[in-house]
Amino acid sequence: MKDYKLLPKITLWSLLALGIVFIAMFFLGGSNGSLEVAGDFLDIPRFTDAFLVWNYILLGLVVLITLCVVIVDFINNWKYNRRKAYMTLGVVCGFVVLACACWFLGSPEKINIIGYEGTDNEGFWAQMSDAVIYACYILVIATIGTMIWGYVHTKRLK
Repeated sequence: MKDYKLLPKITLWSLLALGIVFIAMFFLGGSNGSLEVAGDFLDIPRFTDAFLVWNYILLGLVVLITLCVVIVDFINNWKYNRRKAYMTLGVVCGFVVLACACWFLGSPEKINIIGYEGTDNEGFWAQMSDAVIYACYILVIATIGTMIWGYVHTKRLK
């Protein structure tokens, strides 16, 4: 049993080490040339694609682990406390509604990016970018509101 307790620690340290390696490659790995933007020349980092892929992998792991934890939590609560199970289901439904609302707030119109000639800045990807930005805004506001409410609530209890 002792070996299994060590596995999360090894995994976290490994992910941290890989993250540091990819960050170092991105910032210290040299340049793939330069791009002229408004009269200034900007360096293009050599390992941009590797850095982005690493971030996509981390995002996928976070989503997968979060979904697994929510499903296991729901199943355990369903067995022992149905009210908590419905609360878990309500939170998941709330996040689905938030994702849908943010998607419809987003715009598929072309985003003008200086120096970019591709087509990934319009249509689905433009709307997805807007949706993620709106979701971040809403979640940051909700987090700040929760912190304020928690502070006021604990002060009122004392």
